[in-house]
Amino acid sequence: MNCRRLGVVDYAPTLEEMKTFTAERGPETEDEIWLLEHPPVFTQGLTGKREHILDNRDIPVVHVDRGGQVTYHGPGQWVAYVLFDLRRANMNVRELVHRLEMAVVNVLADWDIDAYGDPSARGVYVEGRKIGALGLKVSRGRSYHGLSLNVDMDLTPFTGSTPVAMPAWR
Repeated sequence: MNCRRLGVVDYAPTLEEMKTFTAERGPETEDEIWLLEHPPVFTQGLTGKREHILDNRDIPVVHVDRGGQVTYHGPGQWVAYVLFDLRRANMNVRELVHRLEMAVVNVLADWDIDAYGDPSARGVYVEGRKIGALGLKVSRGRSYHGLSLNVDMDLTPFTGSTPVAMPAWR
């Protein structure tokens, strides 16, 4: 797997680059993981609704083709986009999601942070609070989008949305 460290990059051009990579890759194209951060942006997935954005505080909202609802990305949040050929790995989407969650849980364990995944509400949690989110799109057996981990960020913008359409999680 090829790992690309991209630094801080705008969301919209990165999304287009993911789509292009996924559409143009061949059977032998190496899988990639892109590690990055974004300037402030809300992304609204396929099941997101306008009412999930309560107050965007002039933060751009980008409608995206991944699963899930509303996610906030911003400085201090680590993002990993997983461009992965599930067919070649003989893996289904559920297994990939579980493995991604467990990878984050294991990284946090290395830092002595007790985290866990919740199959009924996908993501990574510490003491009942969500600190990692997942959202994928699979096209022709190949994934793009990925996961985010709140590391050292201003959480105020999260009050401007209803994360994953669950008001109690704000």
